Amino acid sequence: MLTSTDFTGLFNERFFRNILPIPATDTLKLGMETPDFKLSDITNNRVLKLSDFKGKQPVLLAFTRIFTEKQYCPFCYPHIQALNENYTQFKNQGIEILLITSTDKKQSQIVVKDLGLKMPLLNDPSCHVFRTYQVGQALGAPLPAQFVLDENGKLLYRHLFSFFNHNASIEELLERFK
Repeated sequence: MLTSTDFTGLFNERFFRNILPIPATDTLKLGMETPDFKLSDITNNRVLKLSDFKGKQPVLLAFTRIFTEKQYCPFCYPHIQALNENYTQFKNQGIEILLITSTDKKQSQIVVKDLGLKMPLLNDPSCHVFRTYQVGQALGAPLPAQFVLDENGKLLYRHLFSFFNHNASIEELLERFK
């Protein structure tokens, strides 16, 4: 359940590490292989490596901004819902969505349950992967971004957050896999 007044759990180490604004950078160039990572998949209670998908299927990396299990970014919440609602459409096209959050394990478990997430929710409370992909940060959390990878892990498309264009639409993302 979303609330706008419950700030329990907001002011943690991650918040203060991400308080200063750092803009996203587009150092990952189209056609290049993206950095591998290993994170816990909270939805399916397992550990995933990005390289597990290499040579097998295309992947959408959807970095999202969740402050706590009760505080969602107003731009990201509808995007998370849209990805979840269209997860079957992506899967039917052979595409895996990896939703990446900076919330801790407990917060992430609540998010999965409350939102009924079908797609893997990977948690990165250290924000190491967010920083590796240089998505930027502001006001206590990393910024959202989307990276479309082909079946060989090469970058086909990236969308970095801006106030004018927060997240790539479902249609745009699906189109980039064609």
